[in-house]
Amino acid sequence: MTAESSLTSGNSIVLVGLMGAGKTSVGKKLAEKLAMRFVDADDEIVKAAGCSIEDIFDHYGEDAFRDVEERILHRLLGEGPHVLATGGGAFMNKRIRGLIGTTSISVWLRVELDVLVKRTKRRGGRPLLKNRDHKTILKKLIDERYPVYTEADIIIDSNDEGPEVTVQMILEALDGFSKPLSQDANT
Repeated sequence: MTAESSLTSGNSIVLVGLMGAGKTSVGKKLAEKLAMRFVDADDEIVKAAGCSIEDIFDHYGEDAFRDVEERILHRLLGEGPHVLATGGGAFMNKRIRGLIGTTSISVWLRVELDVLVKRTKRRGGRPLLKNRDHKTILKKLIDERYPVYTEADIIIDSNDEGPEVTVQMILEALDGFSKPLSQDANT
């Protein structure tokens, strides 16, 4: 075990936050620093479904997507330790949040609205923003989700400083962090 990975005490690190928060870019760099595997939950959902997330939303609806997301996350959380980037809505599911709480260290990448708007305009494939005003939708999501995201174990204010700086902030927060895991973490 490396000095960096000892910061996690053998737990997975689960990154939560809105779309555009940098979960994937930060997660890849964090996994490298911690000598852990990186997993993007959205990529795993696409593999399992055999189609894009946008297609799942278009053809089956958000409820079907959330069902697949929960099943995939349940599997992934049992396969750790690794660094796991979740979709923006995953932590809103009480069952997923509870499972993360018993198996992992959750890290919320909190980002300001204007930064999220700028980042989400760069990349498509975000069904909740499709053909809509990004700022209006993201503001609504902030109002709904940020109060729940506060349940994360660690909160990192990450804006325009870049993924390397955000990774360093996470590593500093993990230093000395300890979390007792539930006895039934594998159930």
